[in-house]
Amino acid sequence: MVFSIKEKYEVIKQFLREVKVELKKVTWPSRKDTLAATVVVLITVIIIAFFLGIVDSGLSTLVKELLKKAAS
Repeated sequence: MVFSIKEKYEVIKQFLREVKVELKKVTWPSRKDTLAATVVVLITVIIIAFFLGIVDSGLSTLVKELLKKAAS
């Protein structure tokens, strides 16, 4: 399908009009809701990072011990 420049321009214009209409339908979260969700995400990330750090440290120690036993 071949469009002229004018047709492409009209298609883009129509698309942007539809985007504007859809964005008006969106229920945006309040500042309070956004901050609360952000805090939950940050706390979750910190907890998971701490857990993975402990697991990584434990597995590193285990692998080092296994390699020492295999070398001797």
